[in-house]
Amino acid sequence: MISVNKPPEVLTVSKLTRRIQGIFESSFGIVWIEGEISNFRAPASGHYYMVLKDEKAQIRTVMFRSQAQGLKFIPKDGMMVIGRGKIGVYAPRGEYQIILDYLEPLGIGAFSLAFEQLKQKLAARGVFAQEIKKPLPFLPQKVAVITSPTGAAIRDFLKIINRRFANIEIVVVPVRVQGEDAATDMVRAIDKVNQTLDVDVIVLTRGGGSIEDLWAFNAEELALAIRRSKIPVVSAVGHEIDLTISDLAADFRAPTPSAAAELLVEEKEGLLKRLKEIRSRLVSTISQVINSRKYELDHYIKRLRNPRRTITDHLMRLDELHSQLVRLINLGINSRLKAIEHERRTLRLNSPAKLINSMNQKIEFHRHTILQSMSRRLNELQAPVRMLEKRIHDLAPVSVLNRGYSVVQKLPEKTSLRDTSFVKERDRVRIILSKGELGCIIEKITDSNT
Repeated sequence: MISVNKPPEVLTVSKLTRRIQGIFESSFGIVWIEGEISNFRAPASGHYYMVLKDEKAQIRTVMFRSQAQGLKFIPKDGMMVIGRGKIGVYAPRGEYQIILDYLEPLGIGAFSLAFEQLKQKLAARGVFAQEIKKPLPFLPQKVAVITSPTGAAIRDFLKIINRRFANIEIVVVPVRVQGEDAATDMVRAIDKVNQTLDVDVIVLTRGGGSIEDLWAFNAEELALAIRRSKIPVVSAVGHEIDLTISDLAADFRAPTPSAAAELLVEEKEGLLKRLKEIRSRLVSTISQVINSRKYELDHYIKRLRNPRRTITDHLMRLDELHSQLVRLINLGINSRLKAIEHERRTLRLNSPAKLINSMNQKIEFHRHTILQSMSRRLNELQAPVRMLEKRIHDLAPVSVLNRGYSVVQKLPEKTSLRDTSFVKERDRVRIILSKGELGCIIEKITDSNT
């Protein structure tokens, strides 16, 4: 009996890949992996692609957009991380990879790393620059406090304000100070205060807590809102050891909410005491000045002469100056009159009429001389012209005909004949004389050479 072997199963690439994918996904559950990031990419889709490697191996990983948005830091090449995810197979390339749903840096917390990354980013953009920060007004009249209305921070703040200077108006702007939407609430509150409230200072505050509790104050959009505020912003977040991005971006940082209140206002009693001291010094200084001016006034009174005597002296001096002025004016007038008379005599001696007659005689003489010279010159120039005219007249065809010559033209061409070679017997010719013309027929031609 002949046995027939069962033919081997032939799988398509897709079927084999699906089987491998099933084995991977069923054999491995959630896995944790540690390694160094390389070839990190963050395309416009929002997904994160990277390779995790150690000294001997590497594996591709992907974190989809929904999980990547929850990261508190931005992965970078060379960063050591711990990740959690599932093994998967990417069928189009036949590659296995880890689909991550959690990632944190190794050796440093994700919050701390995110804080440092954002701090460096905003510092490079000049958000923390000291020269752009606004000064706080002295003794503000109206303050907007952006905080939770039920927190301990607002109670501590109001307690200090009421104790130090109860006359200041406080406007509480309620917001969430913890959670995902807290940063958005605070940004809107800062913008709203700038647009609608006439306040001197904005205080952004909350009580202490863990880094996670305070994380809303490390939002980039909150730092930018603080910087674009036209009203000075004081950040008072947590305890003295806590430091947030809003502290760095604010115009002033107070270590606690209570310290923010102390920073804004001085104690009323202290101000009143300083005012009294200033008033006392001012009264004393003014009294000294008045006494000094009184002494000077007494001194000047003693030296002051009778005003009537001074006026009389000035009147006498005025009369004297008037007499001198009249005398000088008369002298000046007489001097000018003498000068005018001298000029009048000079003008009579040098009368323009005499000069005009003399110049007319000279002009007439020169005109007569010029006319004579021109006549002689014209006669000299006309003599050669008359000679040329005579020669032209003698050479004119009419003059030649008058001397007995004639012009013979062959008809009908009317071409002038200079020898007999151009005509033959019985040709008609035209003879032009000095007076009249002759029409002739040639009967005989005699060559000049015969």
